[in-house]
Amino acid sequence: MKIEFKLFEHLGKFLIMIRRMFSRPARWEMYWRELFRQMNDIGVGSAFIVLLVSIFIGAVTAVQTAYQLYGTPFVPSSYIGLIVRNTIIFELAPTFTALILAGKVGSNLASELGSMRVTEQIDALEIMGVNTESYLIATRIIAAVITIPVLVAIAAYSGIMGGYIATSLSSNYSTEDYVRGIRMLFDPFDVQLMFIKSFTFSFIVSSISCYMGYYVKGGSVEIGKASTQAVVYSCIFVLLADYVIASLLL
Repeated sequence: MKIEFKLFEHLGKFLIMIRRMFSRPARWEMYWRELFRQMNDIGVGSAFIVLLVSIFIGAVTAVQTAYQLYGTPFVPSSYIGLIVRNTIIFELAPTFTALILAGKVGSNLASELGSMRVTEQIDALEIMGVNTESYLIATRIIAAVITIPVLVAIAAYSGIMGGYIATSLSSNYSTEDYVRGIRMLFDPFDVQLMFIKSFTFSFIVSSISCYMGYYVKGGSVEIGKASTQAVVYSCIFVLLADYVIASLLL
């Protein structure tokens, strides 16, 4: 009963936070300034790690796929590009990017808001009449929903290019077959599904992280716990949402 009560308590507080963040800001210029700052921190600050990881993921996927198909006369080598493309677009680009950003961006959002709560900066903003849910939370969630899908698109492109680089370094398969496989049986809905996942994952990671940091109580130890919980819960719900979306749309 206690666990169920805590679950409904957190769900209610989360829904109240989401509802209050849509209220109209008192000063739009302050709101837009914070929004662009968060877009820079979340998007530009995470671009390098997403690009680097995606290149190696694409390269490893191509190498392992080529290893599985090596010596199989009934499967053309162009299927390497097909498998790499579908694997990255369907799963690796949106899901891996969300998990990476849950660790980098999610923990940062939780610790930043937790520090503001513990040092009473949020209380000071509320005394001055600022809607903190709109100013602190909505800007972060909207920035994540805008920038993370762009990072997912970068991850998909760099992952496919990583497979191309790995294929070009191999003497068993040609890059022409890889490119032919990338173009083979392409369905635009695959890209739409990737962006549906990316928008959903970005909302999950940012909203859970903001919730964990906004309602933290205590001191520095509690901030660390909230940051860890934000990463753990974000990863769990990202994987759960990945399964639900795949089940409904595929």
